[in-house]
Amino acid sequence: MAKQLQEVQAERDELAIAERVLNRLAEQARADAGAVAPVSAKVAGRAVLLIPHRSDAADEGALPGDYRKILAIVREADGPVQVRAVGERLGLDASVRGKLEPLRAKMTKLADRGWLHKRGDGRFTARP
Repeated sequence: MAKQLQEVQAERDELAIAERVLNRLAEQARADAGAVAPVSAKVAGRAVLLIPHRSDAADEGALPGDYRKILAIVREADGPVQVRAVGERLGLDASVRGKLEPLRAKMTKLADRGWLHKRGDGRFTARP
């Protein structure tokens, strides 16, 4: 009986240590989550990135990397750009329309959130 009591006490001590470690990891995870990072959500069981509205984000650092690249390409352009031109700069096969549609969707999403301006002719410009 004394041996069982010692085993239970040892297990209790291990659990207390594990709980402290777990609490430290949780605190670190909360601190890391407080940093600017793309927000994700589950849609139909898949993780998807949420693109913040320009007014809600402190800067473009809140955007995922591929969206920041698109934004930089549009800003570097002298004027309005077509999706095809952005696709070529990103290294996409612009001769295949289907390869550009996901890019068009991303650029439209950026325009919907206020990061870009979509003109009536389908070209995009950067917002000041």
